[in-house]
Amino acid sequence: MTASDPARAIDAIWRIESAKLIAALTRMVRDIGLAEELAHDALVTALEQWPRSGIPDAPGAWLMATAKNRALDVLRRGQRLEGKHEQLRHQMEARQMSPKDLDAAIDENVGDDLLRLMLIACHPILSREGRVALTLRLLGGLTGEEIARAFLVPEPTIAQRIIRAKRTLAEERVPFEVPRRAALAERLSSVLEVIYLVFNEGYSATAGEDWIRPGLCEDALRLGRILAELVPNEAEVRGLVALMEIQASRLRARTGPSGEPILLLDQNRARWDQLLIRRGLAALERAEAMGAEHGPYLLQAAIAACHARARTAEETDWSRIVSLYDKLARVAPSPIVELNRAVAISMASGPAAGLQAVDALASDPVLENYHLLPSVRGDLLYKLGRFVEAREEFERAASMTRNVRERALLLERAASCAR
Repeated sequence: MTASDPARAIDAIWRIESAKLIAALTRMVRDIGLAEELAHDALVTALEQWPRSGIPDAPGAWLMATAKNRALDVLRRGQRLEGKHEQLRHQMEARQMSPKDLDAAIDENVGDDLLRLMLIACHPILSREGRVALTLRLLGGLTGEEIARAFLVPEPTIAQRIIRAKRTLAEERVPFEVPRRAALAERLSSVLEVIYLVFNEGYSATAGEDWIRPGLCEDALRLGRILAELVPNEAEVRGLVALMEIQASRLRARTGPSGEPILLLDQNRARWDQLLIRRGLAALERAEAMGAEHGPYLLQAAIAACHARARTAEETDWSRIVSLYDKLARVAPSPIVELNRAVAISMASGPAAGLQAVDALASDPVLENYHLLPSVRGDLLYKLGRFVEAREEFERAASMTRNVRERALLLERAASCAR
């Protein structure tokens, strides 16, 4: 084993175990910032000891025991946040909780703790950017540097987002609990939104040199799968997992040898991951079997399934996709949904019908700086043989995107219009 092997192994273990560790410690100390600090203390100890002693047979349990012991020391001595810990000690004494009782309590209901941590990290009181950063930090096990690199922002910006999010949670005294049914629906919606945003940024990067960032897709999928286990009877959670599984199945086919984008209809479907497709279709089937009204994630999963089931691009059931977009537009109306619907209409009824639907969206302010509007319009004009107009649209789209790979693709398409 080389010197770097233990570090890589510890990093992998941390990614798997850190969320459970922080969740359990948060229940213990009732302070998310302190819980994260204690968890990192355990990680530092592992980095110091494991390269010499070897990785334990149960590394997660080792980290948990180390962090709990440190937490108990902090609580007993009151070395940090003395007022908080004094209050906690009184509560422990009032409940006659011995350290042994506390050990037992912290090992119970790990699933509930993870759900509570998700609901806190994705609390609607936080900004969207704060929710994403805090979720990736606490539940994804990513460092500030990794989050900053993934979203192409300076590391101090990510650090400030995380600090502000923690401060807001503390100031608003957000409880470490699963809310009642009505509030739970709102909070779950926020969790799903964050996971969806993380996945989409990995699936189609908004900026930078790479068109896709598979690591973010993997993080989002892992979080989605965990959430599906924690709330197994929520159809929309299963729907989101199904959507991500199916979309992730295409990642290998979405780029060429040099990292250039390959659009859906041009992809080699033999490169699609059939295991992920089967998992996604199974998750979709379970969600639909719940009999709940189809929400936006379930409908998007059903759309993705239409592509997954088609052996070739020509076999795609575009009429069904249009019908599903009709439902999606009613459930979650937005100009972007309408733009996607217009693309489906063009495939089902021809480019002229699609262009008519796109032109109806041209004045919507939400799409004013959305590069995919001129991109879609350029594609439809190209198919109609209106090459001069198509070139103008592709060039306009290229000037609006912040992704280097996508800009190159759009400029290439613009050049192809010179006839």
